[in-house]
Amino acid sequence: MTDSDPSAASPPVSSSSATDTPSPPMLCAACAGATASWSSPPPWSDSSPPPAYRPIRAPAINAPTATASIVLAPVPQPLPVPPAEPPYRFEIPSKRISSPDDIRRFHSSEAGRHFVGFVATLSRSVRGRKLSDPVPSPLPAPLSGLLSLLHTLARWIDEIPPLPHASRYGNPAYRSWHARLTDEGHGLVVALFPPSDELHPAADELLPYLLDSFGNAYRIDYGTGHETNFAAFLYCLARLGLIKEDDYPALVLRVFATYLDLMRRLQITYSLEPAGSHGVWGLDDYHFLPFIFGSAQLIDHKYMKPKSIHNQDILDNFSNDYMYLACVGFVKKVKKGVFAEHSPMLDDISGVPNWSKVNSGMLKMYKAEVLEKVPIMQHFLFGSLIKWE
Repeated sequence: MTDSDPSAASPPVSSSSATDTPSPPMLCAACAGATASWSSPPPWSDSSPPPAYRPIRAPAINAPTATASIVLAPVPQPLPVPPAEPPYRFEIPSKRISSPDDIRRFHSSEAGRHFVGFVATLSRSVRGRKLSDPVPSPLPAPLSGLLSLLHTLARWIDEIPPLPHASRYGNPAYRSWHARLTDEGHGLVVALFPPSDELHPAADELLPYLLDSFGNAYRIDYGTGHETNFAAFLYCLARLGLIKEDDYPALVLRVFATYLDLMRRLQITYSLEPAGSHGVWGLDDYHFLPFIFGSAQLIDHKYMKPKSIHNQDILDNFSNDYMYLACVGFVKKVKKGVFAEHSPMLDDISGVPNWSKVNSGMLKMYKAEVLEKVPIMQHFLFGSLIKWE
């Protein structure tokens, strides 16, 4: 007995002719005898519609590829910011990173270790704290100056309304907003320093960090690299002694929270395009740091667990107090459909048993997916306060 043709043992391909003429009897591959005839299933009807289609998640081309290395990596630890010592030699910062070797060089340097440690220290400073928790009043002058700066930039949005624009992203009015920042930014930075202070020349070094903190005027986009430049701006102020470690809770709960609100307004008003987004495989199209600080806020919370993000009542009632919940609420607002499909990373993270593990994972992921990525860090700036060694 010869082997049967494999194609003869499989159901015939459905076509228009298959519904008009009966299919020939199929033969058993073992005995060559006739089997029961096969017929096409009846078509779907209004009374019996097809089941709702839910695609199976498969890794996208831009999905994170270093999951195992992230899991095994050590958690970045808090480090004190080394103060800058006179005599100062301020300089215009420049880009230095262009390859993976440069990334390794940065992270093995003192500047790289302390910058990551600064982010970890900010995270630790807000553990168990709500956005509405009291902070020292009045705020230290540099922090109140930062809030004044951010409020000024928010006021400009009202003064520069979006233009009629047909495209989904990139309202050209944003270029006018950013041009005003470029024109007036130096004065805004100088206003952060005490009067007649020897640090005034540092404004030339700090200004490029500030200008890159709110997006790119040419591409009209914003992403985690711009957010990282704002963190670098704060780090430089800390190196200059204008921000003390005791100020960190207020720096996150007041200043960074205000920065986040400002960026949400800019993103919505001027339709900023996500820069380097991971698509569904990212946490958020624009931000990463609020997920770090927000998960730290929720550590040891008596009632809310990572899975609580699926409870809309919790998001509605507590987003004003917790950055993580506010970020999830924003994602649900701007993305339509099933949460597990448009935000699979956040959905997966909601299965982690406690916020401490979420926070540790976020710190490791930030280092791996932002600070170790050449396309993002090629725009990072180095000067006398963040040295390229």
